Amino acid sequence: MKTVNIHEAKTHLSRLVEEAANGEGFVIAKAGKPMVKVVPLEDVPKTKRRIGMLDGQFFIPEDMDQDLDKEIEDLFYSEKK
Repeated sequence: MKTVNIHEAKTHLSRLVEEAANGEGFVIAKAGKPMVKVVPLEDVPKTKRRIGMLDGQFFIPEDMDQDLDKEIEDLFYSEKK
């Protein structure tokens, strides 16, 4: 993996990014000390989302908000600031 200094990286950024995208990563150094490594991103295969895939997996009870604790209810609905 090649090492370039910050000035060279700024001057040739477009070319270096293209090379990295093609699998040729590089290291950017400052005063000879390696600072960061630039490598290509891995391709993440897109999976098709299925509508309704969780149907029947859970339910929300009709009375879920009937017995709220008074303190919690006040936090949500009180006029206090």
